[in-house]
Amino acid sequence: MIIDVHGHYTTAPKALEAWRNRQIAGIKDPSAMPKVSELKISDDELRESIETNQLAKMKERGSDLTIFSPRASFMAHHIGDFNVSATWASICNELCYRVSELFPDHFIGAAMLPQSPGVDPKTCIPELEKCIKNYGFVGINLNPDPSGGHWTSPPLSDRSWYPIYEKMVEYDIPAMVHVSTSCNECFHTTGAHYLNADTTAFMQCLTSDLFKDFPTLKFLIPHGGGAVPYHWGRFRGLAQEMKKPLLTELLLNNIYFDTCVYHQPGVDLLTKVIPTKNILFASEMIGAVRGVDPETGFYYDDTKRYIEASTILSAEAKAAVYEGNARRVFSRLDRALKAKGR
Repeated sequence: MIIDVHGHYTTAPKALEAWRNRQIAGIKDPSAMPKVSELKISDDELRESIETNQLAKMKERGSDLTIFSPRASFMAHHIGDFNVSATWASICNELCYRVSELFPDHFIGAAMLPQSPGVDPKTCIPELEKCIKNYGFVGINLNPDPSGGHWTSPPLSDRSWYPIYEKMVEYDIPAMVHVSTSCNECFHTTGAHYLNADTTAFMQCLTSDLFKDFPTLKFLIPHGGGAVPYHWGRFRGLAQEMKKPLLTELLLNNIYFDTCVYHQPGVDLLTKVIPTKNILFASEMIGAVRGVDPETGFYYDDTKRYIEASTILSAEAKAAVYEGNARRVFSRLDRALKAKGR
């Protein structure tokens, strides 16, 4: 199987965005706040939004299954209060669940959490549990910066995050560490804020003893790990100066990277530096970079082409990147697939 571990519902029907705009307006004018029941999206609308977009590209490019979560840039945890985020997360997660029910062979969910700046992360647990228990989701997205580019939350090693980690360990689910929209004009959302956050999350883990407290905790750092593979020597050197163990021992039993890197040299670097067991196939297609690369004539986010063209990865290693590693890291996905004889 070709399992894409990083997909977002970026093509949801326009009614979703219209409802969200009304919700945002209702923050200032409570009389304008829409009811959840006012959002009407039919199964036919969901089918059309998927069949003509994600599913069509999956078939064209040869991938089989996508771990599907709400649109990252729409999470916007910095907007409103916890109640606003809780309502919004519930709506977005339910839509991803409905997609997974309509296309059970091709999509399975990962949950957006109702995070809010300054609010205790443990308030996210009811939504997390609902998505795992009721929807059959196999992971979560965890935003290390709910402030939207201002970084007002404590680092991921802070004990305030521990209730989330305890649930992750209990349910054996990984978290993709993924920020949302930047409202800080210094940081472009997808070109800077996302990649900054990937690098920052890795460094927060490196400088802490988080994985001593949670030896089975699993983080997936997207977008190829930001600057991490390119500066692996820097991180090794910093760990050495801090008298830390080797990175393979300190972090690589808990941290994984996806292949959302949109050119061949980048994927080649990733696969040279990071052990194969820590790399999971992903594309984030119909996401941040949607155009065609004039140098190749193919879409930048057609990442399977880079894996296929690799002279670094053996056939066995490619199979691990495409399927084996995803089944191991997302154990609930593996169980769901085995229950279907896959």
